[in-house]
Amino acid sequence: MTNMLINLAEKAGLLVTAKAHCDVPCGIYDTGPALYHAVSVVRLMDQFLAADDSAFLTKARLVANKEEQAEKVKHEIRVIWGDYIKPPVVEKYPNIHDLTHSIMMTASKCKQDCHREDGEKLVELVNEFAEIFWATKGVETGKGPCPYEPKLPVVYPKL
Repeated sequence: MTNMLINLAEKAGLLVTAKAHCDVPCGIYDTGPALYHAVSVVRLMDQFLAADDSAFLTKARLVANKEEQAEKVKHEIRVIWGDYIKPPVVEKYPNIHDLTHSIMMTASKCKQDCHREDGEKLVELVNEFAEIFWATKGVETGKGPCPYEPKLPVVYPKL
């Protein structure tokens, strides 16, 4: 019934069909949240590894938060990859699918254990994704330490 009403309204010129690359035609994407969450994974790993072994509840909370942050990285990257990355971007950056897959796999490794090198690799991969993302928008990037622990280098757009 709904489709029939929409079709009738369109034929009568009452509706204008809009096309967008996402569910909400906002066009606002940013790799900043993914980098924030990736750096948070490393920070939580550092806190877990530094915590006293008798601090069971603290360690449990740190692990739960680390896993949540890693999942947020995956979500942020999936949204950009799925909604924003289109064939012209893939043609120019043919490694984007493999890079996205590597981010997903590395984030999963970060959820499974607490090896800091996995967390650092996650940040490195998200940085690479950010460089490609900003290049598709014609925005120059720079790299510098984030202003909070663990002060890992992250890609920033030069606005």
